[in-house]
Amino acid sequence: MPLDGPALRRALGPEAGAGLETVHSTLCRREAGAFQRAAKGGDALLVACTQESRLFLELNEETEGAPGVAERPIRFVNIRESGGWSKDAAAALPKLAALIAAAQLPPAEPVPVVSYRSAGRVLVIGAADAATRAARMLADKLDVTILLSRPTGTLPQERTLAVHAGTLTSLTGWLGAFEASWTSANPIDLDLCTRCNACIDVCPEQAIDFSYQIDLSKCTGHRECVRVCEAAGAIDFQRAAQAVSETFDLVLDLGALAQIALRQPPQGYFHAADDAALIDAVLQLRESVGEFEKPKFFQYKQKICAHSRNEQIGCSACIEVCSAAAIRSDASLKGRTGGGGIVVEPHLCVGCGACTTVCPSGALSYATPRPEELGLRIRTLLATYARAGGIDAALLIHSQSAGARVIGELGRAARTDASVRGLPARVLPLEVWHTASVGIDLWLSAIAFGAAQVRVMMTDEEAPDYRRAVAAQMEVAQTILTGLGFAGEHFAIVDAAGVAVDAIAATARGPALAVAATTRGRPATDPALARLDRTLQATPAAGLRRAATFSVQADKRTTLDLALDHLLQNATLVPEAIALPAPASPFGNLIVDTATCTLCLACVGACPEAALADNADRPQLRFFEKNCVQCGLCASTCPEDAIRLEPRLMLADGGKARAQPRVLNEAEPFCCVRCGKPFGTLRAIELMITKLGSHAMFQGAAAARLKMCGDCRVIDIHTNPDEVRIDQL
Repeated sequence: MPLDGPALRRALGPEAGAGLETVHSTLCRREAGAFQRAAKGGDALLVACTQESRLFLELNEETEGAPGVAERPIRFVNIRESGGWSKDAAAALPKLAALIAAAQLPPAEPVPVVSYRSAGRVLVIGAADAATRAARMLADKLDVTILLSRPTGTLPQERTLAVHAGTLTSLTGWLGAFEASWTSANPIDLDLCTRCNACIDVCPEQAIDFSYQIDLSKCTGHRECVRVCEAAGAIDFQRAAQAVSETFDLVLDLGALAQIALRQPPQGYFHAADDAALIDAVLQLRESVGEFEKPKFFQYKQKICAHSRNEQIGCSACIEVCSAAAIRSDASLKGRTGGGGIVVEPHLCVGCGACTTVCPSGALSYATPRPEELGLRIRTLLATYARAGGIDAALLIHSQSAGARVIGELGRAARTDASVRGLPARVLPLEVWHTASVGIDLWLSAIAFGAAQVRVMMTDEEAPDYRRAVAAQMEVAQTILTGLGFAGEHFAIVDAAGVAVDAIAATARGPALAVAATTRGRPATDPALARLDRTLQATPAAGLRRAATFSVQADKRTTLDLALDHLLQNATLVPEAIALPAPASPFGNLIVDTATCTLCLACVGACPEAALADNADRPQLRFFEKNCVQCGLCASTCPEDAIRLEPRLMLADGGKARAQPRVLNEAEPFCCVRCGKPFGTLRAIELMITKLGSHAMFQGAAAARLKMCGDCRVIDIHTNPDEVRIDQL
């Protein structure tokens, strides 16, 4: 790689560039002594190589006087495939400086963990032959129970395993806490069966095989089997179907169709429909005994959740996008009593973060890392890149698993194929746990920090729903920038589907590049990888004149406001408002039909974001557009259907008007005919008189009570009891 140590040091500045006196080319081998001398110093170590990280950690352990990694962690950053192995490598110094600077940031703060405990009790679901075969691979390490899903195949004569037969009716849970329920209706009770095979011998229809279950479609009722099994009593055609429920730590499902048909199944559940999947599942199952932990990937604030209020449903974006079925409604609906909002089951959450991306209010936020920590990393990358002379930065967000492998393949392809350029010098890779976890608040912040474009690289890892959700949010972000006069395409999904699969296959075969054919003795680049390479050479979009310096906040809406304020200051066009696509817009207006609205203010009580408010001095419905998340709870709550949503970003008065209250409807107050105190609107009282005027309780002089405030109505009833008969109450 063309590396210039002094230039990198100047680009990084005196603090971040400390230690860059020498560039090493064989630090892990011939120059290992230099690493060991540095390790003895006790200072923080950052090694710009990920390929030999294991070797460096071993060298550190073997170096006398060097602190252990528990006392002084050693961090690693990849600058080879992501920067140096590219046709643009000679111009990649600003990128390399940015990657090194970001890698020196403090590690993210630890987050709470979710614990699993597995004693190794595994349920194997399938036909007898397949289930028995799988059980033999697991029985020396795990406590195996077999559930025969259909009467076919062969069970071993030895009763070494617990075997049940029946139709699975329910399977829920996660690693260490699965609950399986099935119904057993077969005449043969496997607990009583001695596997003597007498029933098989006497059955004239051959309806019984060595799975010791009766195929009722073949059985015509001779019942010879019952006679020969009289001593054991295992066969009873009159036995009622039995419902059975048991708990397991692990599940191996060998059926053609998965019993848990989720894109992201629970930890501890493995579906193996072929031999390759079975071997992979068995290897993982054998290591799934003990206690395990994972991060709690999210934070939830019910107070600002816009899912439900007053038994009405508003925003359900997180529930709809979750591919692990980890989120459910907790609203009080149809007789169910819940606390409102949503419930996220941390044991099922896989950390994709798509829920946080689509959440308009910020009630759900990603925690690994937290938004402010990832925001600092983005700002450091872009600021260092610009300070080192880089222009037109494109932030490439990719996953740390398949996405990182794709970048590795792209870098290696650039070394062997003249037609592949590799990552351009202006493309700054940003590794995250899952690409769907980064949303519009951080995308717009990246543009404000100086990025010309934000790309999200999606592989076969991402569920289709995630792609759609990210694309919808990108459409909102792009509409905002286009409306502000910034030319070009600033946001896009970079499709790497197919590349990750090839990369995994190549890893299985060896370190060589995944190939489709060979020409002139060199591997030919996979077509999907070549398409990705061409996509990454896209023309830069228009960026900002001046980069922002604000810090990303933990609150999503606050970060959005900071980014929008900076974008407005640099905009070439500031319209009164920008119409945004529905239903993904997190911003918008409310349109109230004043001819229908009675100012009952039910919408005010339903709004979870304080976007709607009343006025203590007069009948008035006020609206703070800045707070509106377009959840629709106000519209679904309104008894008159008088409210309509209008997705938009209001920019009047430089965006300041969004924060000011605006009156959507008002009316002259109606005053109590007894005490003169205002207590409603003329329209509301007229509507009440129309609906209740014919009621027996409000006839004659008592009709005036409909025009009284609540206090005076009670006083009048007690003062003039003759006006109210008992049968009217």
